[in-house]
Amino acid sequence: MMAASPTGADERTVEGLDIVVGQALFERIWVSSPSSTRAADGLGPLFNARSCVACHPRGGQGRLIEDDGDPGVALLLRLRDATGAGDPVYGVQLQTLAVPGLPAEGRIVLDFDVHRVTLADGMNVALRRPRAGVADPGYGELHPRTRLSPRLAPSLAGAGALEAIEVEDLVAMADPDDADGDGISGRVHWLTSEAYGRRVPGRFGFKATAAGIDEQTRIAFVHDIGISVPGREAGFAECTEAQPACRAAPNGDSPEAGDPEASAQVVDLVNGFVASLPPPAPRPMDADARAGEALFTDIGCASCHRPAWEVRDGDGTLREIRPYTDLLLHDMGEGLSDGAPEGDAAAGEWRTAPLWGVGAGEEGKDLALLHDGRARTLLEAILWHGGEAAGHAEGVMKLNARRREQLIRFLEAL
Repeated sequence: MMAASPTGADERTVEGLDIVVGQALFERIWVSSPSSTRAADGLGPLFNARSCVACHPRGGQGRLIEDDGDPGVALLLRLRDATGAGDPVYGVQLQTLAVPGLPAEGRIVLDFDVHRVTLADGMNVALRRPRAGVADPGYGELHPRTRLSPRLAPSLAGAGALEAIEVEDLVAMADPDDADGDGISGRVHWLTSEAYGRRVPGRFGFKATAAGIDEQTRIAFVHDIGISVPGREAGFAECTEAQPACRAAPNGDSPEAGDPEASAQVVDLVNGFVASLPPPAPRPMDADARAGEALFTDIGCASCHRPAWEVRDGDGTLREIRPYTDLLLHDMGEGLSDGAPEGDAAAGEWRTAPLWGVGAGEEGKDLALLHDGRARTLLEAILWHGGEAAGHAEGVMKLNARRREQLIRFLEAL
């Protein structure tokens, strides 16, 4: 039986109410300051979206291209040079929107370079690489050494389950020096976390740059919506010293109350909602999908996309989750390199993406896979794998059409 709370409601009811409130905050449309709705003001001054849900509809992945053909709001542009430093004027992320009276930093324009790959059975596949640019820069030209890296907002489904994986299990999975000689050298992205007060493994973000849901939420509030949070109290968010008007714009901080624009309670409630999002439900597997599952293992895909983990629920109960990821950094080769390091992750290193729900795109629309949404099909995503995974991609290229389809059927069922 659940313990009673001081209000007389049981803990599950209170937790359920917190999740409902957290969802409302996740969907809240923030407004610029000053505003009569002080609990929801503080947007920007520079920002990419007005709410969390704008980039993560229903907690899922954002759209790469909108119906009008322009990049969607869920597509961000990271700005870093070869040392990992941000642009001296624009910072580490381009903000495409601004409050009234200030210019936005610019518009993302996207084009694609296409090359073709011929598989062993003669099938020809077009692979596209996004080429991002900045139109209408609001604060002068970007520094010539700044590299542009498009990033598409990923699905948040199952984040709570991934956070429950024990640190010891992640460390045991790592093999940074390829001691077993299998060609796979996944490594933990160790972070020095102020929130946790110690070195912890990164597990969220395309390069595992956030240790947990809380850090990922705070990063998104500051960089994507321009909302200050505990630990990042400056109401001007990511406005740099080269943008004095932006720094001087009104903001929603409450110095008299010691509160940033999103208080610790707001952040915690959003965290609770994100942690509650269930993993995508797998689809029933037919005989072809089962055959594809065997191929997935035989080719070596499971070396990085680890199928299952055991995690412990809050009451101590063990359960199995099947995210198909090791949450480690891997060298994915020059084809996926974005030209700049991030934290301790090299330009060509990426965290293994979870595969649960990978084939569940919008009805009638192409998928948008990999960190920048370049892959429109599961096969395209596989063929972009290089570096440590090059041999596995070659293994798929050698399959005949029937076996290749079986592999795809398996992935679509996850």
